[in-house]
Amino acid sequence: MVDSVDRETRSRIMGRVRNKDTRPEMTVRRLVHGAGYRYRLHGKKLPGKPDLVFKSRRKVIFVHGCFWHRHEGCTLARLPKSRLDFWLPKLEANRERDKRNEEHLREMGWDVLIIWECELKDQEALLSRVSAFLDQSRQS
Repeated sequence: MVDSVDRETRSRIMGRVRNKDTRPEMTVRRLVHGAGYRYRLHGKKLPGKPDLVFKSRRKVIFVHGCFWHRHEGCTLARLPKSRLDFWLPKLEANRERDKRNEEHLREMGWDVLIIWECELKDQEALLSRVSAFLDQSRQS
């Protein structure tokens, strides 16, 4: 199947995709900060550079886009119709890398919470989930 836009337009669109300070990440940051939790951003020394790092609690939060990280069963994670030979390996590699990073963090003694883009619709439920995660005592 042919792309619906020309090469230059597609390049411009894809060039605007960000990996930090995305709209979903900013929404979670405002929500968490508004609830009184303090954090550091993009822990460069941690596997996967988690979006929010709560060092004293040894907890991290990743905010994943459903498309880029292949949220299973989510309508936002639909595959493109063109260039599947490019997209499938790329998106699966993202998923595998996420899995490795999460396992490595847990081995290092960190608790990990993943928030999916589609979960931002119900901010009340999201806040209670984040609060429960951050307030629970460390797991051995």
